[in-house]
Amino acid sequence: MISEAPPFWWRRAGWQAWALSPLSFLYGRVAGYRMVHASRASVPIPVICVGNFTVGGAGKTPTAIAIARAAKAKGLKPGFLSRGHGGSLDVTTVVDPSHHRAVAVGDEPLLLAQEALTVISRRRVDGAARLVEEGADFIIMDDGFQSARLAIDYALLVIDATRGLGNGHIVPGGPVRAPIRLQLREATALLKVGEGNAADRIVRIAARAAKPYFTAQLKVSGENYLEGLKVLAFAGIADPEKFFRTVRSLGASIEVATSFGDHEHLSEEEIDGLLTTADQQNLTIVTTSKDFVRLAGHHGKAAQLAARCRVVEVEMAFTDPLAPGLIIDRAFEACRQRRLREAKKKA
Repeated sequence: MISEAPPFWWRRAGWQAWALSPLSFLYGRVAGYRMVHASRASVPIPVICVGNFTVGGAGKTPTAIAIARAAKAKGLKPGFLSRGHGGSLDVTTVVDPSHHRAVAVGDEPLLLAQEALTVISRRRVDGAARLVEEGADFIIMDDGFQSARLAIDYALLVIDATRGLGNGHIVPGGPVRAPIRLQLREATALLKVGEGNAADRIVRIAARAAKPYFTAQLKVSGENYLEGLKVLAFAGIADPEKFFRTVRSLGASIEVATSFGDHEHLSEEEIDGLLTTADQQNLTIVTTSKDFVRLAGHHGKAAQLAARCRVVEVEMAFTDPLAPGLIIDRAFEACRQRRLREAKKKA
């Protein structure tokens, strides 16, 4: 998957999107076929998939964490399942945030592992089996909606209210991962994140298809003393502008804004450039949690940059605080029904 989305994906469809439309058509046919005809393995515990219609940037990871926190409040043991995008390990692994680095397991799994049991696996079926062995009560898949080979009991698709579906075209002409009608058919519910009306059309279509939807906001967590500061803000995430808007909302003046590719591990030269610029202009350095964990555990310039970073942490706040618990309950009921159907087939 492309790590840095072309800017034209998020504008009204122009010549680039239309020129790529034959490739988008082929990509959509293949992606749609895989979604419809995939053979999906069953596991004995519920599986919640947190995905999105488009490539990155909607808030899947904070949503997954919010659901895990609701589960722990219920006395449950959730387990995160990730493919470990951006990491080098190709074996099924239980992530240890005190031992592993992002270069090995990926940045998002490190964030997830700070909240609950987390397993990475290139084959999600193997990762799910490991989570069952580790005693998880249910599985939260961070991404994988379009490509999962697991039976999903509850599929929550997250959509950003500002970006929506971008230009509406399928990869590579746009950010959409598979035909929308197929994605909606397989989805259980939608989560609209933030303010704006870019997601309203898809929400209305989902409502006509009797798909429930929730709303939420990404809110800054903890104490962030940025009011009145001049900062250098850098981010290697799918939607850097969202982070920059958050920094400004905290009262900081962004003198330098630097974007990198999503999940990008910075080179020594890039790190040195950030440090030098901050020193020359006397700027405070701010970044995201995901960028910070990619620096953690390293030495030299990376360690210097990590020590100087102020991290702006965000969390997903559902408009209805009972919504994550409801999602969990529905997943458990769907799992029970799935297991009953499987038992009848075997009888």
